[in-house]
Amino acid sequence: MTNRTTGNIPMTIEVKRRSAWGVLALVLAVGACGGSAEAGASDEANAEPGFQRIINVQVSPIQPTAFDEEIRLTGTVEANRDVIISAEEGGVIRELFVEKGRRVQAGQPIARIDDAVLAAQVEQARAQARLAEETWQRRKRLYEEDKVGSELAYLESKYSAEQATASLRSLEERLARTTIKAPIAGILEDRRVEVGTMVSPGTPVARVLQLTPVKVAAGVPERYTQDVRSGDSVSVRFAALGGDSYTGTISYVGSAVDPGNRTFPVEFTLPNRDEAIKPEMVASVAIRSRRVEDAIVVPQQALIRVEDGYVVFVAEDEGGQTIARRRTVDVGASQQNQVQIRSGLAAGERLIVVGQQQVAEGDRIRIVDGDS
Repeated sequence: MTNRTTGNIPMTIEVKRRSAWGVLALVLAVGACGGSAEAGASDEANAEPGFQRIINVQVSPIQPTAFDEEIRLTGTVEANRDVIISAEEGGVIRELFVEKGRRVQAGQPIARIDDAVLAAQVEQARAQARLAEETWQRRKRLYEEDKVGSELAYLESKYSAEQATASLRSLEERLARTTIKAPIAGILEDRRVEVGTMVSPGTPVARVLQLTPVKVAAGVPERYTQDVRSGDSVSVRFAALGGDSYTGTISYVGSAVDPGNRTFPVEFTLPNRDEAIKPEMVASVAIRSRRVEDAIVVPQQALIRVEDGYVVFVAEDEGGQTIARRRTVDVGASQQNQVQIRSGLAAGERLIVVGQQQVAEGDRIRIVDGDS
C-alpha cells in the first residue's frame, strides 16, 4: 500500500507533530494558571491587616416625650337596649301595626290579641262593681245615720264593694294587655308572629333594639387587673366603617375573671347618632391605662429580636470615627409602631433606625441622609 504525503512529509509524521504541539500548549497553560493562583493567594496574604468595613446607616436622636400606655383588645358591639317583647295574654293575633325595620316609640302598639272574651268579662265585672257600690252606700247610710242593720251586714257590703272594684281593675288591666306595646323606643328588629298566630302568655312576639348609643363589650386579660378602672378613656376603630375612630369612657368593669379565657369584662358606650354602628360588629379597642411623661420611645423597626430579648444599635463617636454600639433594652408598652423603652437607652443618644440589621458591635459606620 502506498502512503499519502503532504509535500515531502508522510501523513503519519504530520499527525504526530501536531499532537506533540497540543500537549506542550496544555502544559504551558496549566503552569500559567498555577502561577496566577499562587500570585492571588500571595496578594491576599499580603493585604493590609487593619482593613475594616464601613456601613451606611440612618440615625434618629432620642428625645424624651409623653407616652400613653394602651391596652389593645378586640370588642363586640351590643345594642344599648335589646328587648324581646312577649305576649302577656293568650289568644289569637288579630292585628299587626308595625312592620319590621320601622322605628317605634315607647308605648306604641305593635300587635293586638283577640279581646272579645275579656271585653265581655270587663262589662260583667263593671256591672257587679256598680251594684256592690250602690249596696254599700245604702247600707252605710242606714247603719251610720239611722242605726238600722247589723255591723256584720255593714262590713260585708263594704268589703263586697271593694272586692268588686278590684276585680274590675284586674280585668281592665288584662284587657289592656291584649294590645302588645313597645316598652322602649328603637327599631323593630324582628316580628315573630303573623295575623292568626295563637299565642299564650310568655310567647315571644317581637324584638326591639335601641341603637343610640351603643355598648361595646370586651375581655381584658387578668394581668391588667390593676390598670383598668371605671372612667378610663377608650378609643375604638371599626374596620367595617373605614377605620374611623370613636372615643368613650369605661362604665363597667367586671369583678370576676372568666376561668375559660382568664379575662374580666369591661363595657363602655359610644355615640351612634347616624346608627352606622351595628350590633355584633367587631371593634379594635385601645384603653389608655396611664400616661408616662418624659418616656424614651423608639420606632418598632429599630428593635432587633435576640434569644433573651431585644437589642438596638446606637452611633457613637470614638477617636474621630463613628462606631456602632449595641444596647440591650427593656421593652415596655407599644402603640402605633412606637415602643416605650424602660431601660437601656438615654436621651440624646443617636439610634440607628436604618441599617441596624447589617451592623455588628464595633463596626465603623457612616451616617447618611438622616439626623445626626
